[in-house]
Amino acid sequence: MIIQWLGHACFLIAFSDGRVLMTDPFGPEVGYPRPAYPADVVTVSHQHFDHNAVKQFPGRPRVIEGEGCHVLEGITITGVPSFHDSSKGGQRGKNTIFVIEAEGLRVCHLGDLGHVLEEEQVEQIGRVDVLMIPVGGFYTIGAGEAVRVVEQLKPKYVLPMHYKTSYIDFPISTADDFLSRFPGCRREQELRVTADSLPASAQAVIIELKK
Repeated sequence: MIIQWLGHACFLIAFSDGRVLMTDPFGPEVGYPRPAYPADVVTVSHQHFDHNAVKQFPGRPRVIEGEGCHVLEGITITGVPSFHDSSKGGQRGKNTIFVIEAEGLRVCHLGDLGHVLEEEQVEQIGRVDVLMIPVGGFYTIGAGEAVRVVEQLKPKYVLPMHYKTSYIDFPISTADDFLSRFPGCRREQELRVTADSLPASAQAVIIELKK
């Protein structure tokens, strides 16, 4: 499995059989370069312009939204309900956490999670090998809450997302505060993961922008 970051909350996951999954595609208003990468499957955590711009990308992918289990020949995607804020959706509505299971790995994309997880959600999510987690705050959990969620889920790889960069003017923070809690953070062009190559404890990785 190869994971690349396209900006904001959008990752590209390439499977060994050639299929590609994209998470939370963003619209042109966000500011990141628009990648011209087709995907076979797209997950959308919620209906905001910076997460649901499926038509901005080439191809005609299968779009996965909302809670429930979706099975796609060797790939199982489970949507776990959550909220975009800490007031049960009162400010920003609902959010779907996606657990993507393939090749003996479990990848969890938290979308625009706005709160620390409930015990039931932790149980629904289950084992996590790779965690894609928002860390910029304001619209989502910030650094402190993100660290707590990492402690709850105990992933092997932690991939920060939804943080301030030079491409965007959203009122969110950089990843620096979050990363200060993870000495030895790596920076990579992409993350190559197999079920037998996982680290013993949580390893934070900043994936450089794929242009």
